[in-house]
Amino acid sequence: MEEFYRLNNPLISSFPNGEAIDGAMMVDDDMLQLESEATTGLNMSDMIKTQIVNHPLYPKLVSAYIECQKVGAPPQVASLLEEIGRENHPPRSCIELGADPQLDNFMESYCEVLHQYKNELSKPFDEATMFLTNIELELSNLCKGSFSTPSDSHSAMNDEVAEISEEEPSSYGEVEMPGNPESFCTRQTNQDLKEMLLKKYSGYLSSLKKEFLKKRKKEKLPKDARMALFDWKRRNQNYLISLVWTKSRSTTGS
Repeated sequence: MEEFYRLNNPLISSFPNGEAIDGAMMVDDDMLQLESEATTGLNMSDMIKTQIVNHPLYPKLVSAYIECQKVGAPPQVASLLEEIGRENHPPRSCIELGADPQLDNFMESYCEVLHQYKNELSKPFDEATMFLTNIELELSNLCKGSFSTPSDSHSAMNDEVAEISEEEPSSYGEVEMPGNPESFCTRQTNQDLKEMLLKKYSGYLSSLKKEFLKKRKKEKLPKDARMALFDWKRRNQNYLISLVWTKSRSTTGS
């Protein structure tokens, strides 16, 4: 009967002594082994995921991950992430620390890596925020220094000095005012910052200045300012006299 089966089966009849049967059985065994290993791998992966979710440090891990996602996110997205973090905490686990030292080490290391990553992401955003805050503060101080009420006297003094300067020839050069070199550097830095901000906000500042000048009232200079102005005029009196004499001579042609 076996010989008849071999004769009628082309696969088996081509191999003597039942070699085809043994080969087919080996192939079936290999397929079953691969399927068993795949099933075992899936079961192992599911088991590891379950252990991670039930670990006491899992809420800390989720919180660290959400903090990384919140860096640079819009306020609405950040609030949504916080809500997700509150709603997705698993129930209290019965697993205690120390039951699986290898898993404990993995969870602690992963949390530490996420914290470091969050700090690296936050650094450029914090620097940008600090820079913008400083610029806003400088702009606020500049506006207060230019348009506040206590500066009215300084504006009036600047107007009077400007009128006197128009009467002087440009060939006389600049008059150096005594001062501390450090204060000069500070004034130069403030002047550079003022010029930069004026270029950017010139339109807005011009409208504010026009509105301010409409409401400003004429006031006398303080005593100290008047004394400083008189002292400057006294020290430059020779230049002023020379200017008047030159103008009168050019007018008469003599």
